[in-house]
Amino acid sequence: MSLGDDHHSSGDYGGAGQTRLRLPEEDGGPRRGGRSSSRSLVTVVGVVVLLIAAIAFANRGGDDSASAGGGDENKPKTSATAPSGTRPVQSGFAHDEQGAQSAAANYAVALGSDGMFDKAKRHEIVNTVYAPDVAAARQADLDGAYSSQKFLANIGLDKNGKAPAGQTFVSRVIPVGTKATASSAEKATVEVWYTSLFGLSGGSSTNPVTESWYTTTYQLTWTNGDWKVTDFEQKDGPVPVGRDQRASTADDMTRAVEEYGGFTYAR
Repeated sequence: MSLGDDHHSSGDYGGAGQTRLRLPEEDGGPRRGGRSSSRSLVTVVGVVVLLIAAIAFANRGGDDSASAGGGDENKPKTSATAPSGTRPVQSGFAHDEQGAQSAAANYAVALGSDGMFDKAKRHEIVNTVYAPDVAAARQADLDGAYSSQKFLANIGLDKNGKAPAGQTFVSRVIPVGTKATASSAEKATVEVWYTSLFGLSGGSSTNPVTESWYTTTYQLTWTNGDWKVTDFEQKDGPVPVGRDQRASTADDMTRAVEEYGGFTYAR
C-alpha cells in the first residue's frame, strides 16, 4: 500500500477559494502526484496525495416541490460551490453503504488538498481520516514523506511546502463516482474514481497545473460512530480521451483556483 491520500471535528476545513469539507461531529479536525519526475518520487516515497472529493450534494436545503407560480422560483438561489463558510451537514456519515461511499469521497478530497503540505493541517486531516489504531503510524510516514526536500523541490515548493512568490500551488481532487464492492455493519470497501489537478500556476512556473485520473480503493471500518480508513490502494485510470482544447493561460488558471470553491459534500 502507498502513503498519502486519504478526509474531521465539528467544523469545515478550508478557506475561501479552497475545497471546504464537513467534518464529523465526534472526531478531531479536519495530494497528489505531479507528473514525470515528481509523480515518480511520490510513488517511491509511498505518498498518494490525490484523493476523493465531494461531488453529489447529500444535503440540499429547501423544499424540492415545484412552485405553482413558475417563473424564477425554480432557479437556484445560491451557488452550490461558492465558499460560504456554512456547514452543509450537521451530523456524521450514515452507518450504511451510502455513508461509507460519502466518507471515502470526502476523505479523498482532504487527502488530495494542499493542506497535506502544511504540517499542522496534515496532522488534523490524518487524525480525522484514519482509524485511531492506524493514524499514529501513518502520521509518521507522511511527515517523513512530506518533509523530503527532494520531493518538495521536484514539485517546485520550498522546504515549508510553500509556492514561490507570484505562483499558486494547486492540489485538488474531484471525484467522478464511487462504488461499494463490499459492505457490512462494521466494514466497507469503497472505490473512488477521480480526476486531480496538481502543479504551480503562474507565468514563471516550470511545473504547470496538469490533470490526472486515478481510482483508489479504501478499506473502511465503523469506529466511534463514524467511518474511518484502515488501508487503501491506488491505481491509474480509467483515463478518458482528451479533447482538442487549448490550455488556459497561467493567469486564468490562477484566477479559477482562487475564485472557485470546491464541492462541500459527497452523496
